[in-house]
Amino acid sequence: MQRIGVYPGTFDPIHNGHIDIIRRSARLLDKLVIAVAINEDKGPLFTLDERVAMMREETDRLTGDGIGEIEIVPFKNLVTQFATEVGASVIVRGLRGVSDFDYEFQMAGMNARLSAKVETVFLMAEANNQAIASKLIREIARLGGNVDSFTTPAVAGKLLKRFSR
Repeated sequence: MQRIGVYPGTFDPIHNGHIDIIRRSARLLDKLVIAVAINEDKGPLFTLDERVAMMREETDRLTGDGIGEIEIVPFKNLVTQFATEVGASVIVRGLRGVSDFDYEFQMAGMNARLSAKVETVFLMAEANNQAIASKLIREIARLGGNVDSFTTPAVAGKLLKRFSR
């Protein structure tokens, strides 16, 4: 039986913390489906197509070292429904600190009530990634700050280009 997990998020933009969680969870699973949320309510900086393309570009580099298959899929429905559709039994969530845990704990409880067949698994962010958040990266880039230590050179370049318009 193949172990399939879903890692959902807006990924606007993908950053080093996301890449860390993807790498580590892809070692635990046979297949990781990265579910890029359409979520127009959040008013993303990058379009869905841009976020999916950035995710593909960054995850294409993750190979070998016991890393399972990685697939990128946009989604709009409940994550438990999406997980069932792709045959996943695990939802992967990254935690940076206590404030993340409070929110994620509630979500895990609701998801368990929606689907008892899908488990939520939490991975703690590595210490050097605990302060990283897409919202903060966007703000730093918008104000002309350097985001090189928070994301990859390709994503930093896309942020610079977006805000230099």
